[in-house]
Amino acid sequence: MLSHSVYKLDADAKWVTFVHGAGGSSSIWFKQIRDFRKHFNVLLLDLRGHGNSKPTLKDSFKSDYTFDSISLDIIEVLDHVEIKKSHFIGISLGTILIRNIIEKFPDRVDKVILGGAIMKMNIRSRFLMKMGVIFKSVVPYMLLYKFFAFIIMPRKNHKASRLLFVNEAKKLYQKEFIRWFKLASEINPLLKFFREKESDIQSLYVMGEEDHLFLPSIKKITENQKNAMLHVIEKCGHVVNVEQPNIFNTQSIAFLKA
Repeated sequence: MLSHSVYKLDADAKWVTFVHGAGGSSSIWFKQIRDFRKHFNVLLLDLRGHGNSKPTLKDSFKSDYTFDSISLDIIEVLDHVEIKKSHFIGISLGTILIRNIIEKFPDRVDKVILGGAIMKMNIRSRFLMKMGVIFKSVVPYMLLYKFFAFIIMPRKNHKASRLLFVNEAKKLYQKEFIRWFKLASEINPLLKFFREKESDIQSLYVMGEEDHLFLPSIKKITENQKNAMLHVIEKCGHVVNVEQPNIFNTQSIAFLKA
């Protein structure tokens, strides 16, 4: 089972489950916990191979690394904590997992907040992923990760986010990194399905105006899907919850409590 932490407000409070992205861990939500636990029961978890969810000889992740199997990991934690239904908040690749959970387990999902959402890989990002797949076995994985972090978060004001994710990624084993990289390189058909199929779940996309790789596609989605809303944070990059936590928290809590 995935490593997880619970902050319980009271029995009647709604739950919020936080899902981090590839290379991160539940620690990236440290600027959210204090504000959210005033209003909700909070569940934090570390995805496979991340944070404290390290596979061991006794308790290894035997299933393939697919979005379905990793989504099931999250549902297993919800079952263990006895959470019937939860709001979900995700960042980066975590937003894809949440969108997959909406498709597979819609009765477990209340509202969702998708920060730095990835719903389309443009030509530039697809090319970079292909190059990464070619060189992933010969280039040191941290060099590859630093390169991708810089491409996604290139500006000076993105530096704190880059360093946070790079430092978290250092805790990954190379085998785990390659598994997650391969998974991310195969997401295009799934993302196309998500863009074309509108969800019945109320969704708030929180994006940085400087998130040059992913913001354009999110604008199109929110223009065409009635249950999708968009809030763009000025002077902010991909990792919105770290770069602009006050705005992220205020907008997210207001949306969930509405």
